[in-house]
Amino acid sequence: MENELTSLLLNLGIETENHPFVRLVIITFAVILLFYVCGIICHKVIIPLVVSVTKRTNNTWDDILLNKDVVKNCCNIVPAAIVTAFMPFIISSNSVFFSFMMKVCWVYITIVGIKLVCSILSALYTLSNASEKTRNHTLKGVFQMLKIAAICIGAIIIVSTLIDRDPVKILAGLGASAAVLMLVFKDSIMGLVAGVQLSANDMMRPGDWIAMPKHGVDGFVIDVSLTTVKIQNWDKTIITVPPYVLVSDSFQNWRGMFDSGGRRVKRSIFIDINTIRFCSDKEVQELERKGLTGDNYSGQNVNLTIFRNYLESYLRGRADVNPNMFMMARQLQPTAQGLPLELYFFFNGTAWVDYEHFQADIFEYVYAVLPEFGLKSFQAPSGNDFNNSAGRIPSHLF
Repeated sequence: MENELTSLLLNLGIETENHPFVRLVIITFAVILLFYVCGIICHKVIIPLVVSVTKRTNNTWDDILLNKDVVKNCCNIVPAAIVTAFMPFIISSNSVFFSFMMKVCWVYITIVGIKLVCSILSALYTLSNASEKTRNHTLKGVFQMLKIAAICIGAIIIVSTLIDRDPVKILAGLGASAAVLMLVFKDSIMGLVAGVQLSANDMMRPGDWIAMPKHGVDGFVIDVSLTTVKIQNWDKTIITVPPYVLVSDSFQNWRGMFDSGGRRVKRSIFIDINTIRFCSDKEVQELERKGLTGDNYSGQNVNLTIFRNYLESYLRGRADVNPNMFMMARQLQPTAQGLPLELYFFFNGTAWVDYEHFQADIFEYVYAVLPEFGLKSFQAPSGNDFNNSAGRIPSHLF
């Protein structure tokens, strides 16, 4: 190639054999001009052209994969490659300065190459988030680990270039320092393994509502990275926990509730046991007239039985109660506070505000209708209860 360049200069009428300095100046100027022209072409023509073409296609993957950062990093390699190719024509290959400049060029190419690989990995991560199949998997930690691996490999290549050593030998030498490297990258390695487990077992996705009372976590996952998982609690505070904590400790994921479309209500009212009794025929007829015996009334005249059957019928008749999930009114073990009557059913929705209003409406009605059956709910007596009782306690005892 040197002979071809010399012939080209001779054809232009430029004598270089007796004037090496002139030859050096001309070649240097030509390389700088070529470097400048290539830079202009890459940044002013190629990058806008690629971006424009990708935007006009119907596919979205090319917009993401061939984004501006990727194309820009590709174009940044071209001028450096040109300088490296023409360096032997500018500087004597036997000089120390030539060796230094070649190292600088290769280090620059390596750095730009690392940036290119990282930008491609970022584009692939964005592409995975756009895909329905991989959107719900915690892949951010995996791509971050690949970036770290690319940076480490690039660092080894740079060091081997600067000290004129084989990169394989340097990598083999690092094997003796594996324990130190594992200690330095302990959190990253554990985070990668935990991220793979979380993704493979579909334990958690960004956007899931999780709860870990031990760590003060109760909110939505907003980001899963290689070393941290960010959760925004209901009070809008941000809590970060290492990914391996989610694998080693148990946590509650509310995704199943959202997927099912129903939110559970499980609350009890405490019935005063002294008010449980048989109803007279007249009382039963009055309840029937008011429609308070329920659909499955079997003739049993215990007021609590009638009340329990009515509650189940009442819940079945509400449109906001999910009919495809468990629904029952059951008794629990009696306590010193009375007999717990638990209502177990599901709201036909998952919105928190709607759920709380719905739950309040149900139990406000239950407490209001309770006296119709001759029943009373239990509550600890207050001073007002004593004052209104027949045997009023003297005020001096309070």
